[in-house]
Amino acid sequence: MKKKLFMSFVMVLLFAMTTISMGAQEITIKLAHINAQQPFDIPSAAMAAAFKSAVETNSNGEIKVEIFSSGVLGKERETMVQVKAGVVQSYISSTGGMSTYYPLIDITNMPFVFSSYNVGYEVYDGEFGRELAADIERKAGFHVLGFGESGGFFAITNSKRQIRSPRDMRGVKIRTMTAPLHMEIIKSLGGSPTPVAWSEVYTSLQTGVVDGQMNPVSIINMAKFYEVQKFATLTNHIYAPYVWVMNPRFYNGLSAEHKAIIDDASRTAILAGRGLSRILDSSDKGLPVLQENMDVYVPNASEMRQFRDLSIPAATKFLEEKYGREGKMWVEKFLEAIEDAERKLGN
Repeated sequence: MKKKLFMSFVMVLLFAMTTISMGAQEITIKLAHINAQQPFDIPSAAMAAAFKSAVETNSNGEIKVEIFSSGVLGKERETMVQVKAGVVQSYISSTGGMSTYYPLIDITNMPFVFSSYNVGYEVYDGEFGRELAADIERKAGFHVLGFGESGGFFAITNSKRQIRSPRDMRGVKIRTMTAPLHMEIIKSLGGSPTPVAWSEVYTSLQTGVVDGQMNPVSIINMAKFYEVQKFATLTNHIYAPYVWVMNPRFYNGLSAEHKAIIDDASRTAILAGRGLSRILDSSDKGLPVLQENMDVYVPNASEMRQFRDLSIPAATKFLEEKYGREGKMWVEKFLEAIEDAERKLGN
């Protein structure tokens, strides 16, 4: 009788252990991003691939990562809703996608504020980035894994004329994200900002719904905008990050060990995205593609000053008027963080 009771106890224990093990193995992270899953060509795809590899390896298979690319789950706003609901666990969002839930993300679109990529890394990985992440979670309800690479400094392309200075922007319809500051920047330079969903940009350029757009060189190449655009101007006016978010209930429900794995993997993945972007910039997949297919122009110092003199005051005024005292505070924090990074790096 005692032997039977003992065997029953052992069976129950083994069943419980198996259930716990299966439960651990059933942890799945659905990670979405809007671009194609081409990790050797697209920074967000490199982030997703590196994250999946690190998480699955370091968790010994207890956590699985499923990647949903190319916007298959919907446009940015739709996918963010799914993250909110916990249907999708994680999303690599543009600042345009985040602006619906956290409008102050607009500050990261301030024009002509970064002198180098390293300054940007220092700002987003440092105290400013941590404060911004905490504010996003508090007000928008997303846990922020980090601020990733969106492709690099922005260039402007169009099909009407070469843009050498702001006067050439007059009457040119430029596609922007739904980020309000993007629209204000184009308006300040004399262009006509027109928000268009990412999935519709190529067709809109092709059919003339818009004349041009602005994006990093690697994104312009990836999307093959050179097929429907003739001119490119390397203004380098914006360096905005991707905001990598996760459902906070999912994240907080993980064990301390699994949280550490997620945190470490996201940092590794962000580095992978940045590394790929810099490689693309310096390889034959970067600027040479544009030079082969488009009329590429680099503004001289005088022309760049014209762009800066119009856009920086307009952006600052817009943020302070739109977001009030809080907007002014975050602009000051942002610019102070950039100055601190400049000093730290000896620029």
